[in-house]
Amino acid sequence: MVRRWVGLIAALFPTIPAFAVERFPPPEFESGYTFPTEQLPGPVSGYGQFLDMAVLLVALAGASWLVHRRRSRRGVFALALACLAYFGFYRHGCICAIGSIQNISLALFDSGYGLPLGALVFFALPLLFALFFGRVFCASVCPLGAIQEAVLLKPVHVPVWLDRGLRILPYIYLAVAVLFAATGSAFLVCRYDPFVGLFRRSAEPEMLALGLAFLLVGLVVGRPYCRWLCPYGVLLGWFAAFSRKQVSITPQHCVQCHLCRSSCPYGALHESSPEAPAGPVRAKQTAPSRRWVAVLVLVLFLPGLIAVAASAGRSLAPWMSGLHPKVSLEAALIADDSGEIVDEDLIDGFAHL
Repeated sequence: MVRRWVGLIAALFPTIPAFAVERFPPPEFESGYTFPTEQLPGPVSGYGQFLDMAVLLVALAGASWLVHRRRSRRGVFALALACLAYFGFYRHGCICAIGSIQNISLALFDSGYGLPLGALVFFALPLLFALFFGRVFCASVCPLGAIQEAVLLKPVHVPVWLDRGLRILPYIYLAVAVLFAATGSAFLVCRYDPFVGLFRRSAEPEMLALGLAFLLVGLVVGRPYCRWLCPYGVLLGWFAAFSRKQVSITPQHCVQCHLCRSSCPYGALHESSPEAPAGPVRAKQTAPSRRWVAVLVLVLFLPGLIAVAASAGRSLAPWMSGLHPKVSLEAALIADDSGEIVDEDLIDGFAHL
């Protein structure tokens, strides 16, 4: 009877990890072998991951209340600092909703991968809130956005053409990250997270330099990583488009001067009312004739773009396949058998496979 209940629970909740206890200690080698150091922080205990999920739920609910009910800018900023302290510096940026994209992608394409419950919750919960309350996760819950918000001193205006051009990068980054995660090659979002090294206070020099570069740019440009690189922001934007609660200027206080849009450091404000008067807002909109010209040019050059993309993919295929850990390990073993010089750390790093 007990076995039936255990089997039923395991079938209903396949993503809940088993809290196993190490019954046998690791073997002791007389040759002086030392285990390779872990590159990532160890997994959180069972109760720790539920605490993270509870904090995430409370933070999202609090952000929704501060944005839509209190409309408090100071409250949103204070909550962002609290989430930065907890999810960023205390939890070392792991687990995060942005990196969970890779866990979901790998679980969809690899039946042997056990999706952690925490990764599933961190992926789905901000999207669920975005569907009802907009992108409140970006407002004050995401630690990556909070650290950029904290260093913003004197924002400058980014040209519209440059802002629109750079906003294509998150879509490309999302597609590449899903591709690499689905094939088991690499978790690019986690590997090249510019701020995780600052959160853990230890990383490769080039990653620390990348994080500092984003923060230096963030002194005068509002949230450069969030606007022009974050792959999770693409998904949040899709879900927030169907949200019934949209943040807007208070109608009884708005005099339609459009100063708020011109001074917004993130370029997030846009005109939504077709009855708005003519002015700087309408001047930034694309004329219908230009839109048709852009569509026509895209259709004419689409075969050429496909051919260029196919040629680039064929040329990069050997290099991209070498990024897969099993492929690179096999290449190292073949080179070692043939007597060539190989990186011993590479083989030791894959000793646990």
